[in-house]
Amino acid sequence: MTEKVVLLDEQGRGIGVTDKETVHHHDTPLHLAFSCYVFNTRGELLVTRRARAKKTWPGVVTNSCCGHPAPSESFVDAVVRRLSDELGLPAPRVELLLPRFRYRAVMANGIVENELCPVFRAVTDASPVISPLEVDEYGWMSWPLFVSLVSGGELDVSPWCREQVAQLVALGSDPLTWPVADEAGLPAAARV
Repeated sequence: MTEKVVLLDEQGRGIGVTDKETVHHHDTPLHLAFSCYVFNTRGELLVTRRARAKKTWPGVVTNSCCGHPAPSESFVDAVVRRLSDELGLPAPRVELLLPRFRYRAVMANGIVENELCPVFRAVTDASPVISPLEVDEYGWMSWPLFVSLVSGGELDVSPWCREQVAQLVALGSDPLTWPVADEAGLPAAARV
């Protein structure tokens, strides 16, 4: 079955669906996505390197997991699904952090990412079992070290991750105690 993504208008309302395989190109329409930052109970972040076969930002270091909710799929269900598919991880606790994060980024080859991409946190001490179609490698890193490397430009990460880290830092120094955001802040298309 072909994976579908939800297309959005500028106010975050759903205006249609399209195939995930064809949505990313030189004029990518705004669509619904999510990012998830997985931490263990020691507060270490699961950092991943995107598979080199990925269409967008192949081989780039990024946050733990990203994906697109299917039409009529809740964000939490989508996050749980992708954590299982990409990383073989259970997600006993998935929490909304940044309900209205949005970005647009252009790769060197002209392919565009254009997403309204709420950011979530998941906490687990399980060991990943990565899908080679999604992730080339992973590692656990202390949050302060990750922030320092990203902020100082010593770690080249995906453009969305760089922007998200700057916003997450504003939530406090301990990622396990960041406040959970109100779901009312999610874009209209995401409130299923």
